[in-house]
Amino acid sequence: MASSASLLHPSTLAPASSPRLPRRVPAPALLGLRSSPRRPRGVSLTVATAASQDVEKAPSSSPPPPPEESSGLSAVAESVKVLKEAAKTRKVPAAEVLAALARIKKAKLDTSTFFETLGGTESPGRTWMLIFTAQGSKLEKGSYFPVTAVQRFDAAGQRIENGVYLGPAGSLTFEGRLSWKKKILAFVFERIRVKVGPLPSLEIPFGGGDKSREPSTKDPFFLWFYVDEEIAVAQGKGGGTAFWCRCKRVPA
Repeated sequence: MASSASLLHPSTLAPASSPRLPRRVPAPALLGLRSSPRRPRGVSLTVATAASQDVEKAPSSSPPPPPEESSGLSAVAESVKVLKEAAKTRKVPAAEVLAALARIKKAKLDTSTFFETLGGTESPGRTWMLIFTAQGSKLEKGSYFPVTAVQRFDAAGQRIENGVYLGPAGSLTFEGRLSWKKKILAFVFERIRVKVGPLPSLEIPFGGGDKSREPSTKDPFFLWFYVDEEIAVAQGKGGGTAFWCRCKRVPA
């Protein structure tokens, strides 16, 4: 009998009509080769199926952000830069400030950290100076706020204070409680403090209603569009938009 090695050589193959020799089967080493002209039809299907499974299991890389999203974030960054310059110098033209506010309002930003950034983690919270106010939803007109107006937001104590300070002439402040839901800060003032010149301040109870009731959108509120460690942008219940810059607390 011929050796197994000799059976693989073409010269040793028996005629196809011989009934005594089995039909020749290709060597196992050749089964996976697509170039073999005598490969059984089912072999290529098996190899192709295995390759398809490997491709399906391969991890796909994360797609890049859509161009419009990248463009939007870039526009927000440029707008924030404009507002910070306006807060520092008050010399940026009103039209540029209005355009920056409009771009920030249009952007859909993550608001999950706004309240903590705005009001801090401990009482008495953080203070913000009003820099610029704009009228109407289309932001067609606006101007720098002419006097010193400072708001204090206390996230831990759920308190708010809004004050107008006129230097030696005195001050007028409103204080009350607040609530935060998503990006809406609603508030209710409970008392007013009035100070004139060197005289002691006078405190007057004011509104507030049921103190067990949580402020809601039925009360005055701000809808926040942007807050970082330096500036904040929001729209009031009446539709006007403003931006503030972080500041030190004004002495009483």
